[in-house]
Amino acid sequence: MARTSRSAHALTDHEEIRLWAEERGARPACVRGTGGGEDVGMIRLDFPGYSGQNSLQSIAWDEWFQKFDENNLALLVQDQTTRGQKSNFNKLVSRDTAEERNDMQEDRNNRSEGRTTARSTRGSARSRSSTRTTRSSGGARRRSASASSSRRSGSSRRSSSGSSARSGRSQSRSSRSTGRRSKTNASGSGRGSTSTRQRSGSARESSRRKAA
Repeated sequence: MARTSRSAHALTDHEEIRLWAEERGARPACVRGTGGGEDVGMIRLDFPGYSGQNSLQSIAWDEWFQKFDENNLALLVQDQTTRGQKSNFNKLVSRDTAEERNDMQEDRNNRSEGRTTARSTRGSARSRSSTRTTRSSGGARRRSASASSSRRSGSSRRSSSGSSARSGRSQSRSSRSTGRRSKTNASGSGRGSTSTRQRSGSARESSRRKAA
């Protein structure tokens, strides 16, 4: 019953009470022997199949609402059961009690909304933190990849420069070697020419001597 009471809400509007009762086949009634004269006594709602129907007496809605307002009452009702079925739960309480109940219900709703908002805020904060971490990790990976690319590029340039330098030195050594061979050949050619001229001169001298 306590759970049913917590899920109930209070009605004071005559038309709302009438509609709620008629949807469930309930009629206005009073408890027999509780009134006298024009006083109808204790009012109730008489539902079909109610086990205490012999203790209730039907009255008009006008009489019921007159007593309802005179006693400053509110009707606490539940629309559906926890299983989703139409509920007949109702209880007549003072309007002061109903107002206090409504205030407490609003406080519970506000606290529930506050907890929901807090959970949503924490979830958003975690999501933002995760996003920042992801962006930071992505930036670090990009910087690392850029640094690795720069190192590879620098290494490639140094390797290219070293290869060019080695190629230049090799070409220089080849040129110097070619120059030395050319000088040697020229020198040998000169010595050969001198020897030939000497032999030619000796032959001519020998011929003149024979002729004489």
